[in-house]
Amino acid sequence: MMNRKKILLIQPTPYDQHGKLVKKKKLYFVGLALPLLAALTPEEYEVELCYETIEDVPFDTDAALIGISSMGHAVMRTIDIAKKFRELGKTVILGGYMVSLMPEEAKKYGDAVMIGDAEETWAEMLQDYSRGELKKVYYKKLTELKTPLPKYEMILNKNIGNFLPVQAGRGCPKTCSFCSVYCLYKGQYLKREIPEVIRDIKRVKELGFKQFLLLDDNIFSNRDYAIELCTEIRKLKMKWMTQCSIDIAKDEELLDIIAKSGCYVLSFGLESITKESLRSMNKSWAKPELYAKQIEIIRRHGIDISTEMVVGADGDTLESIKKTARFVADNHIAVPRFYILTPIPGTKFFDEMQEQDRIYNTDIYSYNSCEAVHIPKNMTPEELTKAYWELYNEVYSMKSIVKRTLLTRTIFRRPVDAVFYFAVNCFYRKQIKSGIVPNIV
Repeated sequence: MMNRKKILLIQPTPYDQHGKLVKKKKLYFVGLALPLLAALTPEEYEVELCYETIEDVPFDTDAALIGISSMGHAVMRTIDIAKKFRELGKTVILGGYMVSLMPEEAKKYGDAVMIGDAEETWAEMLQDYSRGELKKVYYKKLTELKTPLPKYEMILNKNIGNFLPVQAGRGCPKTCSFCSVYCLYKGQYLKREIPEVIRDIKRVKELGFKQFLLLDDNIFSNRDYAIELCTEIRKLKMKWMTQCSIDIAKDEELLDIIAKSGCYVLSFGLESITKESLRSMNKSWAKPELYAKQIEIIRRHGIDISTEMVVGADGDTLESIKKTARFVADNHIAVPRFYILTPIPGTKFFDEMQEQDRIYNTDIYSYNSCEAVHIPKNMTPEELTKAYWELYNEVYSMKSIVKRTLLTRTIFRRPVDAVFYFAVNCFYRKQIKSGIVPNIV
């Protein structure tokens, strides 16, 4: 008998390029959505969480209500899970970035879809469900970011890494055309009250963790907020990581405050080393000619570098993609990741490619960011895909890995971290050799 007061919340894992589920023994980057939704759920409901990367989806669950949070290229797996549960007579609720970008598509596979942030609509959806009056779409624009304490304790029995996520803000003031965050928030940036953020960090520490991942697409865009937050974090004596824009290097006083508060890794979306490519992505504020100097400034403050870059923009050539590999090695970037620029439906870039008749592959469900689906300006789609894999193989050659992780100052300052980066790179190398793109799940 199905339990109408039980909810199963699932974070699907993506399929790899060979159609197999991406599975791992340990999940280092734990998503915050499920513990947060659990905290938003009234006490009369029993909640179960499933992270499919490290565990199997319990299709035999007695929960009548199934919530699936779809991120990135896990969208195909989201659809398959939703279909299966609906065949079993369950009520399926779909949410997450991909659902929010393509709500009309999502409505085909779920009994209801949650567009955007769930803080204002989750309780409403549950009330409608309990009355048998579920609506097809739930959406309410968030005007302030206030959340309950996530139920971190619900994931402690899972095989996760040595840090937990804490959110500071949502959205981003930047307006990059290819970015799903911009398409959802349109330049809106909401930040939580600092005491609320610190409350969550203290809870992570109480649970025995010595570090955390601060979730925010551009935490240092508000300098006063960043300084106050870092001042409070420093008191807790914890290590932490986050992401922001590379122009943080302009403010060495702030970098010093950040480093002293315990931040030891910053991740940057550099995207490209060519000006024309950045301009075509509405990211002309970034100055690739300054990247090397900016990275050196940040590293000088004791902060390690992780990057994400895309290839296939209008300024990219086969030669510039080769130069990207040299740039990554020469700048000793600890953990670099790459994607083929992909016109995701719902983004400004998708609309531009459609208008210019440059969509090469119209099957949106096959998009995986490792195969070209648009027609680049300076090469064929096939040449772009080939150059992408050559880039990954070059960057994750053993010579490059050693140069980027062991032949650096980090080996003397923090040898344990350097060895960890080396191990991560070796694991990524193994995946690449098998034709699997490294990912953060």
